[in-house]
Amino acid sequence: MPQPFDAAQDLHDAPRTGGRQRPKDAATLILTRPRNGGVEVLMGRRAQGHVFMASKWVFPGGKVERTDGTAGFATDLSPADAGRLAREVSPHRGRALALAAVRETFEETGLLLAEPAPVASVAGPWREFRAEGALPDLAALSYVARAITPPGRTRRFDARFFMANASALLHPEPTAGSGELDEIAWLPLDEARALDLPAITRFVLGEVAERLDHHERPLPFVRMIRGQHVIEHQDCPWPTRRSPCA
Repeated sequence: MPQPFDAAQDLHDAPRTGGRQRPKDAATLILTRPRNGGVEVLMGRRAQGHVFMASKWVFPGGKVERTDGTAGFATDLSPADAGRLAREVSPHRGRALALAAVRETFEETGLLLAEPAPVASVAGPWREFRAEGALPDLAALSYVARAITPPGRTRRFDARFFMANASALLHPEPTAGSGELDEIAWLPLDEARALDLPAITRFVLGEVAERLDHHERPLPFVRMIRGQHVIEHQDCPWPTRRSPCA
């Protein structure tokens, strides 16, 4: 079934504070794994004191850094996922978004969506990742959703959500990471939905559940247009607030 989006909660999650901010590119990674006849998803709780979404449970992710555009990788995005991103951004920027999702997940959880590679010494945000003897495995990613934070918020992101199976990880269990997440856990999908989640996270969790059975679902794009939340879908000829290509 199509997943509803709670527009009222979204406005409550990030109240309007005024000002005009241009959204920054960001990327998120949703990791799943089969367990006990069901599916678990990796989630983390943001530490108290954050200006944006404090104490909420989220997927690991963050903003794109300049070096994400030049970072090395072991495998590239699939032609299908590269094509979906190419409808929105250049191939270079699309790959940078995917690399940012992998890097941020490593920084926040210690997990490497990667293939073994010689240890390399590099400067900047990729230093610790490359010191692990690994290169990102972008072929393991699927591009599944996009969302832009409404105008007037303290933080605004143009976020792309990627999904991957935990079988592509070099190590199966998370570590403490950077400390941005004060708790990290593999959770059954139903339990994850019962957590204190931002509206967009809850919506994307629903998309994840649907995609486990229907891999070719149209990609949702959540944003605000003229004061109203709208969900558009790639491969659909019109925007809709209720269902993909309904």
